[in-house]
Parts: sequence; structure tokens; C-alpha cells
Amino acid sequence: MRTAAVIFLTDRTITPLRLARELEERGFAGLWIPEHTHIPVSRTSPFPLGGPLPPEYGRTLDPFVALAQAAAVTTTLALGTGITLVAQHDPIVLAKQVATLDHLSGGRFTLGVGYGWNKEEAADHGVEWTTRRDLVRDRVAVMRALWSPEPTAYEGEYASVSASHAHPKPLSGPRILVGGSAGPKLFAHIAEYADGWLPIGGQGLTETLPVLRAAWAEAGRDASPGPRIVPFAVEPTAEKLAHYAELGIEELVVALPSGEEGEVLRVLDEYARYV
Repeated sequence: MRTAAVIFLTDRTITPLRLARELEERGFAGLWIPEHTHIPVSRTSPFPLGGPLPPEYGRTLDPFVALAQAAAVTTTLALGTGITLVAQHDPIVLAKQVATLDHLSGGRFTLGVGYGWNKEEAADHGVEWTTRRDLVRDRVAVMRALWSPEPTAYEGEYASVSASHAHPKPLSGPRILVGGSAGPKLFAHIAEYADGWLPIGGQGLTETLPVLRAAWAEAGRDASPGPRIVPFAVEPTAEKLAHYAELGIEELVVALPSGEEGEVLRVLDEYARYV
């Protein structure tokens, strides 16, 4: 089981440089970072986990800048966004950021894609909430066109790009995993344009994985290796890891506290038993 970690890195936490080194030294497989560009004060969207919104949501570092720092001081540590709010990005610029980070890191990057929960944040980016999933699908298609070996055009309802010279090309694809709650709409989109799923918390997979694999087959996707399943932001236990292994899962992402260096390193030492 390859074990990576996700953390809300902010201006008050351990730095990306220190954390990346410490993860690699302990044998962790990767570092994942979420994003929020800003949190409007007038927010009425409820926090999905309930209760007040933790302060780190309004203090997150830019994930691509932070992961570039992490890439510069490591050699094997995988890098991922968990997740990128694709609807809030210009897809041509995002394609360049992804390709550059993957190229400079030697093919270590995974793009985690999400649709978001904060309507007010999305609205400030000009995102129409009810069509954001279709917008994300078209923007991912634009990025894939720009990453193609030869100039490739894409024309969609919500995003388009002409056939273009666009370099560097990503070395690893890159792999695209979609985060979100299980459901037919999410699984249909994963089967259509992604490489797998980031199930937040990693619960209920015994019931949901057959449904995702059925959607994958219905979309005509290859059953081998099938969709990549990466339980995300998990609080690890030996029992959970054994259960994931029984389901054929080969990697997971554990959650670290958004804290100062000492707190984060103490948790890393505790979780190192699962590496």
C-alpha cells in the first residue's frame, strides 16, 4: 500500500520545503495539497463537514507554487492537488501549469479534480453553479487537447481551444482523479474523462466500487487496470488498510493537521507505521 498525505498548507503551517523532505525521508509516497482562492465573508454555503469553517480554508497556499517547492527538494515524492477547482481556472493557463510541474518534477504529478461546494467563491470566478460539472468536463477536454502530442482542437459548449503548439508536454499523462461523493452523475463523469476516484474519507467502498466499475464498463473503458481508487483524507488504522487491500486498492492519502511544524511532524511519526 502506497501511503501519501494531504494537508492544508497555509502561511501559518509547516512549510512545503520542510514537509516534502520529511515525507520522503519517512518513505511516504506523496504530498497532496487542496486549494481555495478565497473565502467570501458573506458565505452562506454550509461547510460540508458541518460546524464552523476552519480558518485554514481562507489561508491556503497556491497548490502549484507549493508543490513546485516540494518537487525541487525531493526526487521520488509524488505530487498531487487534492483538489483543483477546475471551474475556477482558465483551462489554457491551468494546462500550462500542470504540464510544467509534471515536466519539471519528472512525471510525478497527479491532477485531483473537484467541483467545489462554496457557491460564493465560485460566483466570484464567474461560475454558473448549476452547470459547473459540465464546465469542468469541457475544461478538462481543453487541457487534454493541449497536452496531445500533435496540435489538437477541441470545441465544447463551455470551453474550446484551437489546434495549438503547446509545450512542455506532461511526462506522466498526467493522471486525473476526481473527488466527490458517490453517485451516478459523478461516476459517469469519472468514466467519461478521468482515470479514477478520490473518495473523501474512504468509507462505503464495498458498496460503491461495483457501481463505479459498472459505469466504467458501460462507458467502454478498459477493465484492466480499471478506475484507480485512492481513498482520500483518511485517518488510517491497520483495519482500514487491510480492508482497502482486500478491495484491490493500492494507495491511499492520509490527512495531516493544518498545524505548525512540531504538530505535523508528531503526526507523521505516528502515521509512519502505515508506510
